Amino acid sequence: MKESLLQYANYNVWANNRMIDTLLKLSPAQLDMDINSSFNTIRKTVLHCLGAEYIWLQRLQLAEQPVWIGDELDKPFNIACTQWQQASKDLLEFINAQFDDKALQHVIQYYRKKQPFKLQVWQVLHHVFNHNTYHRGQLVTMLRQAGINKIPGTDFSSFFQG
Repeated sequence: MKESLLQYANYNVWANNRMIDTLLKLSPAQLDMDINSSFNTIRKTVLHCLGAEYIWLQRLQLAEQPVWIGDELDKPFNIACTQWQQASKDLLEFINAQFDDKALQHVIQYYRKKQPFKLQVWQVLHHVFNHNTYHRGQLVTMLRQAGINKIPGTDFSSFFQG
């Protein structure tokens, strides 16, 4: 299980970096263009991805009061992208630090809107990686609507092709 999660974590870092390389070339007008999606701008979608990775990382690290940073609209975009990349790397390091598969089966309890939930560590990690894949797909569509035609592929199979 650990080896599989390490592959997904490495893929997540790789795919996020490819997407961020493209996003950092956008103008403020493109970042804030109103687009019909889960979040109505590219900037808000990126902030959501950062916020989600960061809060899940905090939960995995058993932070008593995890902090949501996905709504900090005044944060410089390049800083948000750097923090997103760091959160992805930190998730990879979290997996690396686990002694064995048993550690990945540990159950964590977390709260969302004051409601308690429980998941195993490996389930959280799968969720985070799938969540990013979902929103990277939205970003591709949003980039096209913002007039960007040169968009890197981020398919899992492409990760293995080098």
